[in-house]
Amino acid sequence: MPSTPILSGTIAALMLTTACANLDTPDNLEPVAQGDGYQAQYRQVDITRGQAELLHSARINEQKCRPFGASGGKGSSTVAAALRGERLSRNDLLDVRIAEDDTFNGNYVVSRDGTLKLPFLSPIRAQGRSTDEIEADIADALLANDFYQDKPRISVRATDFASVSVGVSGAVFEPHAIEIGGVRGDNLDRLRQGASGASTEGRNLSAALRAAGGVRPDADISSVEVRRAGKTYRLDMRGVFEGRNSVDIMLLTGDEVSVPSRQCFQDDLMRPSPISPPGVSLYLSNLTQPAQNNAGAAVGQTVRQVPYGTRYMQAVIDANCVGGPRASSGDRSAVLFSRNPITGVSVVIERDIENLLRRADRDDFDPYLLPGDAMACYDSTITNITEIARVITAVTILP
Repeated sequence: MPSTPILSGTIAALMLTTACANLDTPDNLEPVAQGDGYQAQYRQVDITRGQAELLHSARINEQKCRPFGASGGKGSSTVAAALRGERLSRNDLLDVRIAEDDTFNGNYVVSRDGTLKLPFLSPIRAQGRSTDEIEADIADALLANDFYQDKPRISVRATDFASVSVGVSGAVFEPHAIEIGGVRGDNLDRLRQGASGASTEGRNLSAALRAAGGVRPDADISSVEVRRAGKTYRLDMRGVFEGRNSVDIMLLTGDEVSVPSRQCFQDDLMRPSPISPPGVSLYLSNLTQPAQNNAGAAVGQTVRQVPYGTRYMQAVIDANCVGGPRASSGDRSAVLFSRNPITGVSVVIERDIENLLRRADRDDFDPYLLPGDAMACYDSTITNITEIARVITAVTILP
């Protein structure tokens, strides 16, 4: 009967229309409407453009912020002095020379127990100490064992700094035990390896924070804690973001680094720095039709590297979700999939693209992208209607 395809098409259209009508705005598990999400920019926009107070997300964040250094203790002005300079760690290679005597001359490795072991002498503590301190201890040991009557001239120089294993926790994106420093076997500089001295930036505190994913926007970098040999030191690293020399000490194997949280989102930390994430790997989806296979979905092309500090709207443009015919593309939307790094709660934020384009207060509800975020674009109403019509046509012409 010829009426059957038409009836089927009508039923299909009603089913599709009903399905579209039942789609709600994504529910969030955070109270974003009150600005209590990780970012104040997560809150819902439920007022008109004329009622909007421009850019008050900074005020919302500021109301939640703990004071700098709230974790307690003194700043780095005094305590960092005990950590500054080159400090030796296990497995470092040292060149020891004593003037006019070859008995003790040679290359030595700092032992696993953190000591330097010269022949005929008791082990000398080296872990966490400078070469000047070790020179003095060797001289005292030689005099005490009657190898010399007068204090000899001694030279101790580091010729290669080994990698160190440290733990990093707190307000960083990837807290875990890490290994930093050292030189890879396929990247040796023979001239440098043959030199009598050594220097490295790879064992610095900033390198450890980067290796742990970088500091989060809620971090209190005025009071970064370093635990070493039973003592806790608090370092002020705000100079990294203020254009001043920052406290960037060498770390040792066994050190523990902890970054406290101010319990609020700080926009001024959302920019590249030596302790920020190197960038954001953003997962993008902009498929008008769901893909039926990985090759057709271009899976390898749906992850983009964007600079740290990139906002949601910039990613929307990067995903080609903006532009095109105004009549058919002016009602597109985009959804951001993120996660609160403090609580671990997932967040889903849907934004009307035209709102982001046209509202003067757009920065107030335009979130920053965080590592691991994902974004999907949805077509406009007209495109959806066109798709429904295409499906109805396909159904009606079925035999």
